[in-house]
Amino acid sequence: MNILEAIILGIIQGATEFLPISSSGHSILIPTILGLQEPSLNAVIIAHEGTLLAVLIYFWKQIMEIVQGVWRGLTSGAPLGNPEARLGWYIVIGSIPAAIIGLLFEDAFETRFATPRYAAAFLIVTALFLVMGERLISGEKKLDRMSWFDAIFIGLFQMFALFPGVSRSGSTIVAGLLRGLNRELAARYSFLMSIPVIAGAGLLGVKDLIQEGNLMTQLPSLIVVFITAAIVGYACITFLLNWLRQRSLYPFAIYCATFGALYLLVDFLR
Repeated sequence: MNILEAIILGIIQGATEFLPISSSGHSILIPTILGLQEPSLNAVIIAHEGTLLAVLIYFWKQIMEIVQGVWRGLTSGAPLGNPEARLGWYIVIGSIPAAIIGLLFEDAFETRFATPRYAAAFLIVTALFLVMGERLISGEKKLDRMSWFDAIFIGLFQMFALFPGVSRSGSTIVAGLLRGLNRELAARYSFLMSIPVIAGAGLLGVKDLIQEGNLMTQLPSLIVVFITAAIVGYACITFLLNWLRQRSLYPFAIYCATFGALYLLVDFLR
């Protein structure tokens, strides 16, 4: 992988991890369209860690408040005694469904669905999710009114992201909107839920990364991937949170539907 390919991979991962347009779908379709070689396992892992750094930096203050809140709750004998502690446990509970299904069936999903045609088709599914979320918005629920059922419901929607082309951020934001969360809280909760998902994937990939053995020869391009993914990821978190304060998800739905449909049409004609 040369430096240009490293920059492209970093941009794709950084942008699509947080914008509701599917990182998995774009990681399949963009290299296919541009005729690029498939990125190495090392590069994919490092790109994910770049996006993890982005979300950790952006939400560092809130993450520390959550950690301190959970600790206060545990030491005082009231584990749910403050809003920060409840949010922390909501994130844990919401992450469990996708973690279990991912560990059990991720290889099967990748073997069966990790093709450009499926990725394009599932981009259209992402578009439908986003439209559904906008059409069925039901409230302005804030964190103090969020419930365990909300966390589980959003966690179940996160499982759809196992299909390449279905956006993790898109599906979880829509699930939050369907449960009546206000737009900013739905997006913030989605981004916070990404931390255990990305961190878990990174830990599982460390063993493979070490076993691949040629890490040092790829080091310059891997550094570029990491930095690019982190910078673009941070920018996209900032952009989406500002966007959702006053604007809808429809532009992202139009993009996903158009991209997916055009690829399927060209592939069919070809």
